[in-house]
Amino acid sequence: MEGLTKSDANLIVYVHPSQSKNVDKAILRELSTLLFKYSQAFDGVVLAYSVDPQDNCAKILSGVHPYFGVRLRANLLIFSPKPNMLLEGKIVKITRGSIHCIVLGFSSAIITDENIRNELKYKAKHGEGVYVSRYHKRHVIKVGAVIRFVVKSLDEEILHISGSLIPANTGSVHWLDKYFVGAATDSNKEAKTEEEIEMQEQIIVGRETLPSVNDHKVKKSKKRRRAEDQ
Repeated sequence: MEGLTKSDANLIVYVHPSQSKNVDKAILRELSTLLFKYSQAFDGVVLAYSVDPQDNCAKILSGVHPYFGVRLRANLLIFSPKPNMLLEGKIVKITRGSIHCIVLGFSSAIITDENIRNELKYKAKHGEGVYVSRYHKRHVIKVGAVIRFVVKSLDEEILHISGSLIPANTGSVHWLDKYFVGAATDSNKEAKTEEEIEMQEQIIVGRETLPSVNDHKVKKSKKRRRAEDQ
């Protein structure tokens, strides 16, 4: 899945003097406030981190409360979805006009009717809504399944994603991973134009394009040559 990146960052964490006896715990407490929130500084959502203090000494800051700054290097895992990226999410709800899913267990996503390609048709089975492909009956999108979709936009404040199932490489991950390559190959074969077929019937020599010849024409030309020699 796209949208996940690792980042190395040099940070300064400000710790209150009352926490000076347990600085490591204070640092982790401060860093934990970054988790699962959109950060402008990192241009994404921090999902996990590991830290390595760079100096055993801390700099005391002047002010009403004399905090001290601890320099450290952090390895961050950042979720930063951008338009046209491919994401995956687990479906939690399907209606006639929308598909709702959860990405990475915390970010909600919605794919509305206008962003679902015509190939996928809504049906009600056993009291539950599903989307089924008109061309590939095994391609079924249902609650509990994981889908792959394209990002259209992200609401940074509430971490809500708007997605799309218009591209052919989106849909049920189970079906795509098992059948999509073959289906795409078959579609490409059927989509060949007459011009492409004609090009296959030509022999390319250097910069010149020479039409291919069959055995019948070759034999006929040989007979003409013999007649001319006689």
